[in-house]
Amino acid sequence: MSRFLMVDIGAGTMDILYYDTKTDLHYKAVVKSPVRYLAEKAAESSGNLLVSGCEMGGGPITKVLQDRAKTAEVMISVSAAATLHHNLTKVRSWNINIIADEEAEALRRGNQYSVLTLADLDAARLKQIIDGFGVAFEFDAVAVCAQDHGVPPEGVSHLDFRHNMFKAHLEENPYAHSLLFRKDEIPSEMNRLGSLARSAQALPAKEVYVMDSGMAAILGASKDALAKGKQKIFILDVATSHTVGAAMSGDEIAGFFEYHTVDITLGRLEVLLRELGEGKLEHRQILEEGGHGAFVRKAIGFGDVDVIIATGPKRRLVENSSLPIAFGAPFGDNMMTGTVGLLEAVRRRKGLAPINYI
Repeated sequence: MSRFLMVDIGAGTMDILYYDTKTDLHYKAVVKSPVRYLAEKAAESSGNLLVSGCEMGGGPITKVLQDRAKTAEVMISVSAAATLHHNLTKVRSWNINIIADEEAEALRRGNQYSVLTLADLDAARLKQIIDGFGVAFEFDAVAVCAQDHGVPPEGVSHLDFRHNMFKAHLEENPYAHSLLFRKDEIPSEMNRLGSLARSAQALPAKEVYVMDSGMAAILGASKDALAKGKQKIFILDVATSHTVGAAMSGDEIAGFFEYHTVDITLGRLEVLLRELGEGKLEHRQILEEGGHGAFVRKAIGFGDVDVIIATGPKRRLVENSSLPIAFGAPFGDNMMTGTVGLLEAVRRRKGLAPINYI
């Protein structure tokens, strides 16, 4: 086993890493995220619109379809509608018509509609990028990460639900790499990761794995050169959509918090890091502030931290921090944080030799 493809699907970018264990060579790319790419395609199309495919990241896509439905007919398949909202009544309230997947497939063969297919992973687009690396488009393993809120029971906040999924798992197995799932292991409530795994089956790969992007970023940042030989590490991944902070005790996650990046300030972030280290963060308070929540297994002591490593495309937020924050670059590239986390999770899962990520 030697050829690995890692894909980190974010709100702003899609980050791609190819690694060959035999040659110890790697190639990488950072391109426009699928949700932005498809939102632009939808906006450029004209007339009535037929949307099919599967659940993917929403945001820009949702806004474009809401606007189109004000002036034209928008038909969307049941499977694709989950991209906009898991409450289909809400989707219908936007004047968007939901139809069965079979009906959508039949309509695709006609010419009445512009057609848009939703998916976080487009094999044809990915092949174009990999061809540019000059390597064969075939892999021993593919691993993909994205953020999955999960599908909560009625009456349960999707923010709270996502947090509790992680909490339950980490209480039993407090390692980020333990949240890597083979395609047949994905929890049923993690719809988006399930959709990702099904899309990845179109790739020429012997094995397919998926992971939540927050956990992949924590693991990837912990493999930065700045963390080498350190025991108590703080990770701060300031991504386009979400910011994740984690306290690490060796390889274990001692605690973490998650916020929407647009809602966070430098001052609040500094307080969160201190409280995380001291074990004082309260999940309910973070929820009330609009964040995803916090989980503390044990306090490692803020004053005892060896290094605070910041990664993510929005990490400029902390450049003027009063805290001793260092900017990380796994594999020499800040944007490879998630993909390095994926590669390290697969490496541990397969029991392969350590990889030098410098």
